[in-house]
Amino acid sequence: MDPIRNPFAPGAGTPPPELAGRAAFLARAEVVLQRVRAGKPEKSFIATGLRGVGKTVLLVRLQEMAEELGFRTSLIEAREQTPLPQLLAPQIRRLLLELDRVGSLSEAVKRGLRVFRSFISSLKLKHGDFELVLDVDPEKGIADSGDLETDLPDLLVALGQAAASRQAAIALLIDELQYVSEIEMSALIMALHRAAQQRLPIVMLAAGLPQVIGITGRSKSYAERLFDFPEIGPLSAEESRRALAEPADAAGVSFTEEALEALFHVTKGYPFFLQEWGYTVWNLAEASPITAADVHTATAEAIAKLDRSFFRVRFDRLTPREKSYLRAMAELGPGPHRSGDIADLLGIRVQAAGPLRSGLIRKGMIYGPAFGGTAFTVPLFDQFMKRTMPDWRDQH
Repeated sequence: MDPIRNPFAPGAGTPPPELAGRAAFLARAEVVLQRVRAGKPEKSFIATGLRGVGKTVLLVRLQEMAEELGFRTSLIEAREQTPLPQLLAPQIRRLLLELDRVGSLSEAVKRGLRVFRSFISSLKLKHGDFELVLDVDPEKGIADSGDLETDLPDLLVALGQAAASRQAAIALLIDELQYVSEIEMSALIMALHRAAQQRLPIVMLAAGLPQVIGITGRSKSYAERLFDFPEIGPLSAEESRRALAEPADAAGVSFTEEALEALFHVTKGYPFFLQEWGYTVWNLAEASPITAADVHTATAEAIAKLDRSFFRVRFDRLTPREKSYLRAMAELGPGPHRSGDIADLLGIRVQAAGPLRSGLIRKGMIYGPAFGGTAFTVPLFDQFMKRTMPDWRDQH
């Protein structure tokens, strides 16, 4: 069929044509935003889920919602090897300058800019290649200690006070939160706690892999009282049907029921895979309705494409020993698996496998859903590992 009319949108963070199955999550988020905007106390939240469930898409939608409600927003993606303050600083500078440009003179905004100058001065001492220009004098003695757990709370409080002076509200949206270190997470939690105690109009809406819950808990014992942790999972069969059928119907194309069942079976209801398979089967099908035979034909191409991109970019970041660890996991199935069983397949002691497991958790490849358990963060990755390393047993 005509690829130009193809409604499906595979891609990292690309909004799908039909955001199925997320109405309850979005409704809850709107309540949080409305309450914060009205000056009422409310928890920030950290959405958790595996790769491919659409966490980034939801954060983009939340940013749109917040801006529609009058929030000033910042959306950043945490990254390995990049300190969180260096990612936050340019965004906070922008927010403060935006607040400075509206309305009459505000001493709270001016003070916020001075506090920010103090903050970046201390950052520059720790990270010599870091540079942000701001032509104001620093607020001496505030946010300039070089201790992030002291300075970041000072900065976010100053930002919240500046926003309050303009009858504005701030939404900080952070993706891939699992890459934030424990000390950075501790400082972020303390900053949000201070802002909440002073009922300042700041909220954090974040997303990350499941291990982020453990990181927050280890960082501060009161984190569970400061955040909600909504879980974002795969779609149900009916939700998957809607995600596929409704965009196609709008374009004058239909699926047979058998085709929809086959698509749910092969994608397991993960939104990213639904878009990938929907896009591929649309381009390969000759006419409407799209049939189960079309799905079967498209599956080989969709898998090959994922193997070259979605799976491969993650595989190529691994060391040979990490690849062996994941191949052993794949041999046991999708998971979760006991750490001892993985070590047995590798022929090593559990204690020797520990550093490998920890490194793969840091890279966002696996997580521990329960004590001693290990599972893939990337759906269907076990099948990819078997395709990529088929003769693993002989090599091992």
